[in-house]
Amino acid sequence: MKVLLTGREGQLGTALQASLPEGVSLIATGRSELNLADAVACRQAVLEHRPDWVLNAGAYTAGDRAESEPDAAMAINAHAPQAFAEALAETGGRLLQLSTDFVFNGAQGSPYRPDQALDPLGVYGATKAAGETAALALPGARVLRTSWVYGPVGKNFCLTMLRLHAAKAAAGDALGVVADQVGCPTATHTLAAACWRAIGIGADADGPRILHWSDGGAASWYDFAVAIGELGVAAGLLKQTAAVKPLTTADYPTPAERPSYSLLDCTASRQALALAPLHWRSALAEVLARIPAADP
Repeated sequence: MKVLLTGREGQLGTALQASLPEGVSLIATGRSELNLADAVACRQAVLEHRPDWVLNAGAYTAGDRAESEPDAAMAINAHAPQAFAEALAETGGRLLQLSTDFVFNGAQGSPYRPDQALDPLGVYGATKAAGETAALALPGARVLRTSWVYGPVGKNFCLTMLRLHAAKAAAGDALGVVADQVGCPTATHTLAAACWRAIGIGADADGPRILHWSDGGAASWYDFAVAIGELGVAAGLLKQTAAVKPLTTADYPTPAERPSYSLLDCTASRQALALAPLHWRSALAEVLARIPAADP
């Protein structure tokens, strides 16, 4: 099976390459090989390589910056999957489009099912929702939504918190983190396993077209930050933790509005993928164990 991967330098792309299943011929592309903002280039990549699947892990993920760069976000998050879908319709290939919990408004206060209506709050979520629609226009496409992605490489909340725990603890200062937004952290290595499994069930025409995947449990950003400190000390990445002060969303305003509750209901998707969830604290411990102690 031939798979064209986008976003190879990203944190998920790195995990996907590290967990490449046997029998998969991977064409891994990054910014230098394929500019996702160029729809023509996306189309040409499919026509040139004629992959069985495009695994579109690349994205414009800077939620706050997207508010001032809507055209750039739309080009990468919506026009690229549209170009992939249109080209794959010609070649007979299929598409796995990664998406986000930010396509929901967070108002219902209970986990979101894959079949629920979308109502994004900001530009980032709106462009990802448009990308889902474009992808699903291809009969052989699947969308996999996830949340709060982090891993041992790249730019993410976990690595930022390790750095801030060390700096704040050394200065004797508290670390303020939002406590009234609830979702679930998702480690890149568990997400990569779900992506490969989603492609592996690709021969099943009756399989679900929209999948949800996050690690098990629920957390606020405050809970996540506290756990990063505790488990960071246990992993030898931190000498001590900073005190973590809970903040409200109003205390920490951002350009992009974020859903207050974006937990994904993964029950049906886990059954379809035949993957058992790992609790987010256990997944976090595994991620921290992959970070060299000298890095933070």
